Amino acid sequence: MTVTATSVDESDQLEPPNAPASLAARLVRFVPALAAALCGVLLYVSFPPRTLWWLALPAFAGFGWVLRGRSWKAGLGLGYLFGLGFLLPLLVWTGVEVGPGPWLALVAIEAIFVALVGAGVAAVSRLPAWPLWAAAVWIAGEAARARVPFNGFPWGKVAFGQADGVFLPLAAVGGTPVLGFAVVLCGFGLYEVVRVAVEARRTRAVRRSAAVTALLSVAVPLAGAAAAPPLVSDKAENGYATVAVIQGNVPRSGLEFNAQRRAVLDYHARETLRLAADVKAGKVPKPDFVLWPENSSDVDPFANADAYAVIDRAAKAVGVPISVGGVVERHGKLYNEQILWDPKKGPTDTYDKRQIQPFGEYLPLRSLIGAINSDWTSMVRQDFSRGTKPGVFTMDHAKVGLVTCYEAAFDWAVRSEVTDGAQLISVPSNNATFDRSEMTYQQLAMSRVRAVEHSRTVTVPVTSGVSAIIMPDGRITQKTGMFVADHLVQKVPLRSSETPATRMGVLPEIALVLIAAGGLGWAIVAGVRGRRARGM
Repeated sequence: MTVTATSVDESDQLEPPNAPASLAARLVRFVPALAAALCGVLLYVSFPPRTLWWLALPAFAGFGWVLRGRSWKAGLGLGYLFGLGFLLPLLVWTGVEVGPGPWLALVAIEAIFVALVGAGVAAVSRLPAWPLWAAAVWIAGEAARARVPFNGFPWGKVAFGQADGVFLPLAAVGGTPVLGFAVVLCGFGLYEVVRVAVEARRTRAVRRSAAVTALLSVAVPLAGAAAAPPLVSDKAENGYATVAVIQGNVPRSGLEFNAQRRAVLDYHARETLRLAADVKAGKVPKPDFVLWPENSSDVDPFANADAYAVIDRAAKAVGVPISVGGVVERHGKLYNEQILWDPKKGPTDTYDKRQIQPFGEYLPLRSLIGAINSDWTSMVRQDFSRGTKPGVFTMDHAKVGLVTCYEAAFDWAVRSEVTDGAQLISVPSNNATFDRSEMTYQQLAMSRVRAVEHSRTVTVPVTSGVSAIIMPDGRITQKTGMFVADHLVQKVPLRSSETPATRMGVLPEIALVLIAAGGLGWAIVAGVRGRRARGM
């Protein structure tokens, strides 16, 4: 009994000193996970409507600190947490009207791509010049996310958070992949500079190659951004056009605006009549053409004589061509269509949206989703069909490329209009479904990046706002408020030359994906050799 009591007493005496240390050790283990999630949140905060673009750099610096030297399995988990921290707040607007289920499902799936990136970054983080390989791995992840599943979802590309940043001119060099790569490389490089400096102070020695790599990772993207502005110009090459953007507003926000289709059409016709009156009164110059938003006439004007008459009257009143956003049924198929409406000839040309939105304009896996929740299938009763050709309307003397709403997120959809001859880009959109969320500002930032990428004026007519006119250098010169009826009129430059980004198309992205593949291959080979050397 004495021995037992003594044993218990000794145990009681030994445990209290060890308990705090054990607790501290357990808490320390959670630091990387917490840091990964917080760095993801920091990346979100760098996105519009805020102008804190520079926060992307410490976000990736912290992500580099979390991942460097870890196993690919740890990178997988930490990458997923980073993805959740970033995408959960960024995409919260997707659940504004349909509830949290679709929002959470979307984020859970999209964060898998970030998790795979985390595993890749951890794998290449032991290589010389690791920031280069790691930044390329991130862009490879974005490239995959822009293509699968369901034709991809590029929302949240790092480039789309840089509309107000110093790196923006790099969009003209190689599009969103090069712009995003520069930001991520600079972020990882920033961490490497700090790491090398701390190591040098601790050991009183530093490897020259590591110091040079760290400095170049920061200096090269900044130098590239400083050298790129001459690629972008707002000077007219094909004269000027006076463009009018119509925002008619909607009776109410949310999905219920669809029940007021005729009212939405009437609102846009009425605002066009107000424009015509302002022109007649000399308040604004007469435009060469007028741009209406997506879904400004969800009543099919080809099947409904009254809708045809409303649009035709508006066109005749203003006396110039109008691009009308309509929902049209043709041969049993539904199309999200832009219609070129001439004041004398009526409808003369059309463009059918090619990149349609899954779960918004068509429902993948309809039978499976219906079995889970029949309410979701009722929201998309009939799938839209895809267009097959670029849409460039000849409006007066200008060639206007149409990029309908969701398409602005896809590199190929915008570039195809420019290579097909567009001298100006229009992004007709309908954001009424998403109320006053950040969605409209995120999309507006995309259009600003596209303006610089292709050195084109970009107009953004939106049903409920924010509508805007954007110069080829990304500056917003006019914009409306949200949920107001308004019109914008401005003389803008027409341009036909192509930036390097326009000419090269997908090639920069392919090059960065190959760099990522090379880095991952090198890391795998190095890992195998290391295990053999240790006799494992």
